[in-house]
Amino acid sequence: MTHTDRPHTGKWFEELIPGLVIPHAIRRTITESDNVMFTSMTMNPAWLHLDFDYAENETEFGKPLVNSMLTVAMVIGISVHETTLGTTVANLGFSEVVFPAPLFHGDTLRVETEVKAARRSKSRPTQGIITFEHRAYNQHDALVCRAVRDALMHQRPTPPITRSTQQTADPVRPFAE
Repeated sequence: MTHTDRPHTGKWFEELIPGLVIPHAIRRTITESDNVMFTSMTMNPAWLHLDFDYAENETEFGKPLVNSMLTVAMVIGISVHETTLGTTVANLGFSEVVFPAPLFHGDTLRVETEVKAARRSKSRPTQGIITFEHRAYNQHDALVCRAVRDALMHQRPTPPITRSTQQTADPVRPFAE
């Protein structure tokens, strides 16, 4: 089975036109469990994410912050279904990731993705590079994350030629009468 045989919900390179904004259907409330598990799994001992007493008494936030790496991972994950599921080759990297407002346990992420740029690959004739800008907002519509990344995307596959898609030699009348 190849990527052309599998069902997909992502968009092909040709469908990702600069200026396209995709509001994602999935929203996600971040829980304390999400944050503690992710922070522990990634070996991040920062008190800001794990120590409620420290966060309450020694920070300006008064409560633990959601780990920013969890935030950006969720933002990209939420976008996959409607952007790249089954149509991407690889994530090429991030040129910018910012967190303009804090995210806390109990906040709900809403994400939108804008296509910022598109170009055909010079070395891979069936692929192209898309620059995505992902923006995440909390339930109060405050921007909590913005991530700009490049992804290598498949171009729309050319359907195989079969008897039913072949044309006759007569260009004026493609089908025999």
